[in-house]
Amino acid sequence: MPSLLTPALPAGSLAGSIQPVLDGDGVRLRPWRAADADTVVAAYADPDIQRWHCRTMTDAEARDWIARWPARWRAETAAGWAVTGQDGVAGQISLRTIDLFEGLAEVSYWVLPHARGRGTAGRALRTLTDWAFGTLGLHRIVVCHSTANHASCRVADRAGYPLEGTKRGEVRHTDGWHDMHLHARVMP
Repeated sequence: MPSLLTPALPAGSLAGSIQPVLDGDGVRLRPWRAADADTVVAAYADPDIQRWHCRTMTDAEARDWIARWPARWRAETAAGWAVTGQDGVAGQISLRTIDLFEGLAEVSYWVLPHARGRGTAGRALRTLTDWAFGTLGLHRIVVCHSTANHASCRVADRAGYPLEGTKRGEVRHTDGWHDMHLHARVMP
């Protein structure tokens, strides 16, 4: 059935370019590298990251996770970056889902223990948001997190993502179903 709308962003908006390195406010977001596999394994062994992301990874799974990001960029379905600072990799941030037709994306992030409490996630989120609106041209970006994840709520708030509402019983974690906060920004 033909649509009466044209896509918010044309096909090729991502695939037509190389995934960029993004610099902002003391953080650098760069594409993942094969050499980062040990860091990814360590991240998914961290109890706090496991609590909110509900997974662990073996070496082979981490290598595969890293290797899939370029294909997701080319398919224009997602984009992931290592968040780096003076101490090396500090975390990850991604547009975990991208819908070019609607101009929408959902963000996911985590920060390694050595970089927590320093504003790393918020600075990474602001850097990614600036690029996603200013260069890519997205219309709306959302952050969803468990209502029990107060740190993630603070990150979203401080990065200018107001709370829009609560999605009841939406995501299952290891301790059961969680209500999820929905934060969003719309292109200025």
